[in-house]
Amino acid sequence: MSQPARAEAPTPSAPQEAARARADREAAVSGDEVVVTATRTDTRIVDAPATMSVVTGTELRRRPVQDLAEALENEPGIVINGIGMTRRGISIRGMSNEHLLTLVDGRRINDASANMAHVDFDLGWVPSIAIERIEVVRGPLSALYGSEALAGVVNVITRRPDRFEASALSLVGSRDGKGGDTAQLAALVGGPITDTLGVVAWGAYQHRDRTQGAQDPLQSELEGREALSGSIIGWWEPVQGQRFEIGQAAIDDDRARDTVTTSSPILYYEYQDHVTRAQTHGSYTGQWSWGEIQARVYRSVLQRVNERDQDQTPTQATKATNTVGDARITLNVFAGNRLTLGGEHRHETLRDSTVNTAGFKAVDHDALFVQDEWDIREGVSLTAGSRFDHHPNYGWQTSPRAYLVVEPVEGLSFRGGVGKAFKAPSLKQLSLEYITVAAGGRFIITGNPDLKPETSTSYELGTSYTGRGWNVGATLFQNDLHGLVETICVENCGIRGSERRAYVNVDRARVRGVELSGEVTPVATLSLSASYTYVDPRNLSDDQELAERPNHSATVKLAWQPSDATEFNVRGRYIGKQTVYQTVGSASVPVRLDDYDLWSLDASHDLNERLTLKAGVDNVFKKRLAETSALYSFAEPGRIFFVGLGVNL
Repeated sequence: MSQPARAEAPTPSAPQEAARARADREAAVSGDEVVVTATRTDTRIVDAPATMSVVTGTELRRRPVQDLAEALENEPGIVINGIGMTRRGISIRGMSNEHLLTLVDGRRINDASANMAHVDFDLGWVPSIAIERIEVVRGPLSALYGSEALAGVVNVITRRPDRFEASALSLVGSRDGKGGDTAQLAALVGGPITDTLGVVAWGAYQHRDRTQGAQDPLQSELEGREALSGSIIGWWEPVQGQRFEIGQAAIDDDRARDTVTTSSPILYYEYQDHVTRAQTHGSYTGQWSWGEIQARVYRSVLQRVNERDQDQTPTQATKATNTVGDARITLNVFAGNRLTLGGEHRHETLRDSTVNTAGFKAVDHDALFVQDEWDIREGVSLTAGSRFDHHPNYGWQTSPRAYLVVEPVEGLSFRGGVGKAFKAPSLKQLSLEYITVAAGGRFIITGNPDLKPETSTSYELGTSYTGRGWNVGATLFQNDLHGLVETICVENCGIRGSERRAYVNVDRARVRGVELSGEVTPVATLSLSASYTYVDPRNLSDDQELAERPNHSATVKLAWQPSDATEFNVRGRYIGKQTVYQTVGSASVPVRLDDYDLWSLDASHDLNERLTLKAGVDNVFKKRLAETSALYSFAEPGRIFFVGLGVNL
């Protein structure tokens, strides 16, 4: 992936950082943001063959963001939901968090949720100080990226300073209540060393105290977190248009919470996860008048060790490794036509004593892809392509996609497309020998080598208009899902400790809805943006609503910059009513949970050329979901006051 274009170069001056934030907003309103995720090449966001949004690093560094869920919670079409054990995941347009592909600089990171339950380890790879921007694609991109991209793609673009700089950021948060205090400390240094060599390095420390449960103070509503992370990236450009890059990232992430056994004897104990992650990468990008070549190799490793006191049996240690090599060539075939051809090989291994008797399983994924971007005539462009993935269990799987963008007059755009996607079951799900105890000992789960891939067909039709200082947009979407993997009881149903469940393809589902968005900048110092999403998530197999998919959601943001040195932001999000299922006896009974809204305030002020003071309040009105219903799948921590300091040297 080529290095992204920037509105202006990152600089070591606080006022220039504020000017850059203003330029980012202007680019967002006018549609001039340059994005790369939808096509793997530089494209203006208004011309991109997908529905996209962008979160800039300058925006994230104004508030205490600890992971991707917090970074994206105010984006259109996104709802943060629970994935168990107090952790959260990202849902796009009513799709499962397991159908979202997360990338860092275009490289996939380990999909921890594929082989470990209730994990959010994929969300915390890069601190805000190292983020250039985050690109969010709402809609499947399996045609380019393969399995896991059924719902969309989140691509974290990291910073490459255009001049040598050093910066630091510290933020502390105090919760209005016991526990839940947060702290962050991060630093970045780097940039060009010579005309041809450059390096950038960052390190970060993140902390969050666990919080007490509303009904039972001896249990944690939110787990505590202690994380240390760092990265170093070097690049060499021997001649213009030729770039080599190598890098190493590593994270040590410790989690802890207080919980209780689910059967007699009742016993409170501490549950800890010690997680280490690392990624090593190298790449070459060459650009010529006729096109571009890119080749990359990278290796990602994730290890999880679980500990529990009070003689409770821990989860078995797990080590997941992905080694990926990919390459593409982009050809400017003729004026207005760009053809991309590429391939990928991915070797995935899993070391876990539960996966089989050997405690080890591996699989090779191979893929070829082709994409053609054709400007048919002025104001009309068509992007069409397909990916061909080979899986040892399923042979070749095809994921075609076509997307048309029409701009009949300047500023007015119509867009629409259709695409197919698939998701292969995980190594554990496909293992005949896999067996694990789940739900606090209530049942066991076993694998199924006869599983089929999950598949999706997605349709999208939208329009947008960009005027002078304002824009509006509307998109209709529908995802038809087949073969969703679920567990069902196959033996001793309802008998605690003896019930056995197995993975099967049981569900057909349809998720459809509408997405509205708009933004206006009436004056240079003021910006207002808002979005609304309606989702109808339906399980067609039993004609019931899919769980934890709010039918209505909305966001609003007001940014005011009265001077070059000062900025204020107000953010709000509304999460509508949603259906969850409560077990009553042997039956699963639908329950509707109430809607709620969350608001936050933040402000920043440049004390001088080098120092910026930051302060704000998250969850201003102290909404506490756990006090409303124990059926909410995750807890909001309540009101948090934060203050921080940014330093640019």
